[in-house]
Amino acid sequence: MLRCENVDVYYGDFRAVTDVNLSFGKNEITALIGPSGCGKSTLLRSLNRMNDLVDGARVDGQVLFQDDDIYAKNVDPIEVRRRIGMVFQKPNPFPKSIYDNIAYGPRVTGMKVSNMDDLVEEALTKAALWGEVKDKLKQSAFGLSGGQQQRLCIARTIAVKPDVILMDEPCSALDPIATMRIEDLMNDLRREYTIIIVTHNMQQAARVADRTAFFTALADDTTGDRTGVLVEYAPTSQIFEHPKDQRTEDYISGRFG
Repeated sequence: MLRCENVDVYYGDFRAVTDVNLSFGKNEITALIGPSGCGKSTLLRSLNRMNDLVDGARVDGQVLFQDDDIYAKNVDPIEVRRRIGMVFQKPNPFPKSIYDNIAYGPRVTGMKVSNMDDLVEEALTKAALWGEVKDKLKQSAFGLSGGQQQRLCIARTIAVKPDVILMDEPCSALDPIATMRIEDLMNDLRREYTIIIVTHNMQQAARVADRTAFFTALADDTTGDRTGVLVEYAPTSQIFEHPKDQRTEDYISGRFG
């Protein structure tokens, strides 16, 4: 569904991530783990050109979505972000009603929608939120709890019919019960979507991910700048039970990071 070939990500002259080769399987959940500053979120944002919005950011190598390079000159980044949606670390509902949060994406992208009410219900149902909000769709999204707001943001992403959902630490601001609901939701959504999640919670990666990629950061001997590198990528059970690289073993066991 999506793959990186020799991907480097730069902010100006600083290389934040170097030489990443990864393939993300259709209808699989892939977790990106590693210590802070190893480039996980930077790489994730590169998978749907979100880094285009950062001054000085650039990507070398190829990010291929269904074999098409998303950084090719003729590719519309807005369409890339529709097909490859993003859910952020903290819930970020728009200052609108619950209904208008879901309808916003289809409206601004000019999606052909035969019945917006049905689309809103479908998205909220897939996000396991419909039963909780169906009687207050015209109320402000800010009235929802943190966990509900995050599921609303997932529903908002689903509403524009993506193929891939990127999640950047989607549970880090949530309590354990809300986290469990999001994890259950991910397991449901994998039937229709490819999901890539950045998480600092190794137990979460072990619970939800089919495959896990472990990153670390290497410091430049001269400048001290830390560049993210992919150490190991394998089925999640192998990463946690039989890692091949000692650095992975050290991180999983808590010796560093």
